[in-house]
Amino acid sequence: MKNQSIILSLLLLLGLNLVAAQQVTPDTNALSDRIDTYLTNSAANGYAASVLVAKNDKIILSKGYGWANREYKIPNSPATVFNIGSVTKQFTAAAIMKLVEQGKLKVSDKLTQFFSNVPKDKKDITIHQLLTHTSGISPATGGFRYDEASKQEFLDLCFTADLLTKPGENHRYANANYILLAAIIEKVSNQVYGTFLEEQFFKPLNMNHTGYKSINFSTEQLAHGYYFNYTDGEWRDWGTTQQQLPDTNNHWFSIGKGDIHATTQDLFRWHQALKNNEVLTAESLKQIETAHVAEDQQAQSHYGYGWAIFTSSNNTKIVTHNGSNGIYFANILRFVEEDMVIIVLSNTRLNQDSENAAWYIAKMVSDKDYTPKPITKLTYQLVYDFINHNKPEDSQQLPAFLESNLGTAFSDKAVLNRIGYKRMDKETTAAWGLELLKLNTQLFPNDGNLWDSLGEAYLKYNQNQNAITAFTKALQLGQEDNCHWCNNAQAKLKALKND
Repeated sequence: MKNQSIILSLLLLLGLNLVAAQQVTPDTNALSDRIDTYLTNSAANGYAASVLVAKNDKIILSKGYGWANREYKIPNSPATVFNIGSVTKQFTAAAIMKLVEQGKLKVSDKLTQFFSNVPKDKKDITIHQLLTHTSGISPATGGFRYDEASKQEFLDLCFTADLLTKPGENHRYANANYILLAAIIEKVSNQVYGTFLEEQFFKPLNMNHTGYKSINFSTEQLAHGYYFNYTDGEWRDWGTTQQQLPDTNNHWFSIGKGDIHATTQDLFRWHQALKNNEVLTAESLKQIETAHVAEDQQAQSHYGYGWAIFTSSNNTKIVTHNGSNGIYFANILRFVEEDMVIIVLSNTRLNQDSENAAWYIAKMVSDKDYTPKPITKLTYQLVYDFINHNKPEDSQQLPAFLESNLGTAFSDKAVLNRIGYKRMDKETTAAWGLELLKLNTQLFPNDGNLWDSLGEAYLKYNQNQNAITAFTKALQLGQEDNCHWCNNAQAKLKALKND
């Protein structure tokens, strides 16, 4: 996962001035305390992560926040192991460049040099295009990351899928590119992907808590992932990625593109190894960190090999990548000219501000007067906090409650629609479900889908005239939108009028 539009917005919003960061605040203890206070206050709202900040190889802060395992009260720490999501991609890219150094392949090599029966439309795809997401492969290619699939099943699926564009024509971020790279690594090295990374990188660097599936440490060091179930209004334990991945080698919807595990300490060691050319040559590192292809039409961000490349407000290079499997979230920011790195690994995703923590910390380093607001509680949880302490007739007070806690106007129309619909399913008489759906149409009156949901609620509680009004409104709005709800509204309206 990588959302470059959000990153661009953050760069503009924060106005990161990294020239100031070239001289870190003389009192690094004060800086550490400021960052720690921000993260501690965020943890009070449910944030859980391990964070490392360093400059010129000096660690400013390295600490865990929140729980790695809530049931057994195991806190996150610098030694906690997290799923790092698509930050995995830069390890895959590094493995390819190691094979280039060994003279076993070139980035100009085509798929036909590694696989038989490559279809005509994909014969000219090169390793460079896979590395830069310019192969034309669709983001939809592949399956759910934790479903079983053999290498051959993935290759068959990938080779028969339609391309979005001709190879080399456009950048389009697609996980299948990096799964193909993992298959190439195994073909050329004659080793499984995880073993190659371990022998070439992790063992030599004593990165003893980094790897794909095989682990040689206590499972108590693995952070459990947590998600909020909005049907019941409670946090649930998703477990660990080790429990979700197939026990067999049929993991070819996951490998290469995500699901490597690491600690902040190991990733800091990796950062040092890259900049000091301990495992890759300077030429390989240059290739990896080159802005090969624009990620957007304005060319405000670029993609290298497994890294996204941005430019700070002072024209210095930021090499970064984030990643998530929907439960965990990882972000590593490397300000290469300032020799600063910020690593954030989380096992609990909250609102968008929880995914921006690394960027806020970067701003704190460069601006001693900047203090971000603590990461807020998850919006879904806040709605349940309100529901649990108020009556349905108090629903009009909910938007002000949310704005007070979020620090901004409530704007996510999906939240009340999802919770309202689930509550309606469970409530035999009109209560919170109906009230939330009514409130949502007041807040977002031009969304036909919300009116369709409200119509369903009215229909359940035999408020037929109100249901007719809601379904009619849904159809009126549907004329101006891509109306995926219109068939339902039309059918229900017809049935009501025929009664």
